Amino acid sequence: MVSYEELALRFKALAHPVRLQILEMLRRGEVCVCHMEAALGRRQAYISQQLMVLREAGLVEARKEGLQMYYRLTDDLTAGLLETIFGEVPVQVQPRLADCSCPYCVTVAQEIS
Repeated sequence: MVSYEELALRFKALAHPVRLQILEMLRRGEVCVCHMEAALGRRQAYISQQLMVLREAGLVEARKEGLQMYYRLTDDLTAGLLETIFGEVPVQVQPRLADCSCPYCVTVAQEIS
């Protein structure tokens, strides 16, 4: 069972519009920081600052692959809270962004060419 302190920390981390946007993206699956940067129109340093808060609250975890840093949700409780807030996870995957240089977007751009 999750303690009241842990729940309060989770809700505090959720109480920020950009962190909610990041978590909304992560509901669809793992995302790299540069993709978040392009999707949110924010600088990498700002996004990293928000991700640090989410990591410290135990909502997300990271992995590094080459130069890219990828984030994903950590547990079912977080996913359940987000589903309560936003509704069911859309069937669609992460949108491809023309101004994003992440491997996900570049691979699709190459497939289309």
